[in-house]
Amino acid sequence: MHHSGRKQELSHVVLCWLKEPGNTEHRDQIINISRTFKKIPGVLEVRVGEVIESNRPIVDDSFDVGIVVIVPDTKRLQEYLDHPIHQDAKRDILLPLVEKVLVYDFK
Repeated sequence: MHHSGRKQELSHVVLCWLKEPGNTEHRDQIINISRTFKKIPGVLEVRVGEVIESNRPIVDDSFDVGIVVIVPDTKRLQEYLDHPIHQDAKRDILLPLVEKVLVYDFK
C-alpha cells in the first residue's frame, strides 16, 4: 500500500479544545467519530487520542483531543475535507462539542 511516493504525503493535524474540558464522554465521541475518517477515499492513516499531560514547559497540553490524518497530497486533503463523512462529523459532533480548533498541515 505504501509506495515510494510516500515522502510527499501530507499530515493534517487537528487539535481540539472541548467546550467542557475533561468531559470524557465528549472526548470519546470525538475520538470514535474521527476513526471513521479511515473510510474516506485517499486517507492513508488516521491517528486520534487524548492529550498526554506534561509538566515540561515546551509541551502544550492544554487541548483535549488530537487527530492526525495522513493523505497523499493537497488534492486528497480537499476531497477529505469535503467528504460527507467528514462534513457530518464536523456538523454533528465537532462543532457542538468543541470550543477551539487548531489545524497544522505539513508535508
